[in-house]
Formats: sequence, structure tokens, C-alpha cells
Amino acid sequence: MLKYSVNEGIYGQEPLEASIERIAHFGYDGVELVGEPYSLKVKFVRSLLKSHGLEASSICGIYTLDRDLSNIDPSVRENAIRYVKDCVVFASELGAKIVIVVPSPVGKKSPTAPFNEEWRLACESIHNIGQFAAGLGVQLAIEALNRYETYLINKISQSLKLRNEVDLENVGVMVDSFHMNIEEMSIAEEIKRAASQLIHVHIADSNREAAGFGHIDFRSLLQALINIKYKGYITMEFVPPKIESHIEDFLTAENEIFNLHTGQSINYIKKLYQEFGKIIKK
Repeated sequence: MLKYSVNEGIYGQEPLEASIERIAHFGYDGVELVGEPYSLKVKFVRSLLKSHGLEASSICGIYTLDRDLSNIDPSVRENAIRYVKDCVVFASELGAKIVIVVPSPVGKKSPTAPFNEEWRLACESIHNIGQFAAGLGVQLAIEALNRYETYLINKISQSLKLRNEVDLENVGVMVDSFHMNIEEMSIAEEIKRAASQLIHVHIADSNREAAGFGHIDFRSLLQALINIKYKGYITMEFVPPKIESHIEDFLTAENEIFNLHTGQSINYIKKLYQEFGKIIKK
């Protein structure tokens, strides 16, 4: 059976308590926590999760320009490595099995050194972190982001190439339907390509809203996951449309749209999965 979680970062500045309460209310199994281990107390988060019957599914690293695992400047690169290792410790303490790794940060859309050199440095950085993470029982999931957000890894084929060069058992790749809809010819075929190394999945529709609110073919995506016998988490990472801040009762409107997208995401994917289950049983 698949498990479902939500990246709590999509709720912006909302208190974590409110986000976790919503996620539990809509029947999720876990929460993907934003990778800011310096601002969250482990004991507090553990208590919150336990009280709502949820797991920490994963930690989503936040890769700003000063957290660049491929940077030619050793001080920037070392800062990035130290940050991801802190996320790994955070994951281990919360019982999360996966930390998401983006080799080149969001906002870096072209190389600042020869491509091959940045690729080599990214590989070395991830290998270093991967060895550390293995000792704590944590996996690293390499994520490809679209070309408008970063440049080094945009396609699943590139994620797999980097993963194979890192060559550690606890380093795999992940897929994200939103980024793949921009970069790949076939989402289903790329899931098939990644099969043996696929350890995590992000779901958002073509407009980055909840599944079913855009035009991605989630039937073929889900069928591909079933065909490769994927058993990990499906994590919703939708971004609801902005609400005008000047409207009356802004907080109520924001809460309603968060509820709408949180419920839509799991209900839509679960319904498709149940349909496939009936077909498989026949």
C-alpha cells in the first residue's frame, strides 16, 4: 500500500500545529518537514506528530544560493554540506528515512564554473553526505528541478547519472510531477526508467495546484508506480493560488483554500489508486 504525506512548507507562515492538525484531519499518514533543523525543536515536533498519529515521512532540504553543493568556492560548498548533514541528523531524530537533495540551488540558472567541474563537486559533496547519512540509517533522494529554477539537474536521466556516479546504496532519486511535466516527454516512462532507484515521489499538477486541478495524466503516473511496485510515500507539494491580502477575513479565506487543496490532493490520488486496485484484482 502507498502512503501519503504533505510538505508542510506549502502552508507558508502558518503555525506547524495548525498544519499538522489539517494533514491528520484529511487522512494522511505522514508529514514532510521543511529542512530548517535550526528553527524546530525535535522533541516538540515528535510530540506533535505522535499526538496526531502521523510519521515524519521525509525532510525537504531548502537550497538557497549559500547552500550550493556544486559551488566552486569551498566555503560555500562546505556550508551546504554541513547544512544537509544537519538535515540528516534532524531526520534521524524524527524517524524520517529520507532527506531530499538538490545539487544546485534554486535561483542558480547557469554555471558559475565549468559544468564538468560543478558536476564533479556535486558528486563529491553528495558522496560525503551519503556516507554520513548511511551511519544514521537515512537515505538521500536526488531531486531534479525544472530549468526555470536551477540548471545542473533538470531531468530524471541526469538524476540517475549523478546517483550512479555517487554510487552509494542509501542514495537514490525521486520524481516530482510538476517539474517532470515541464522537462520530460513522458512522466510514466521516466518513472519506469528510475524504477530500481526511485525512493520518493512529489505530486502537484501542471499549474502546481492540487492533483486534478491541472492537466497532468495522473492515471498513467500512478499506473507506472504500481507497475514498478513502488512502496514509498506519495508526498503532496502543491502551491495554492495566492489570495489577495486586502480581502476581508484573509485568514479564513487562506484556511479554506489550504483545506480545499489538502483534501483534493489525497482524495483524487486515492480514488485513482482504488480504481486500479479493482482492475488488478480482476
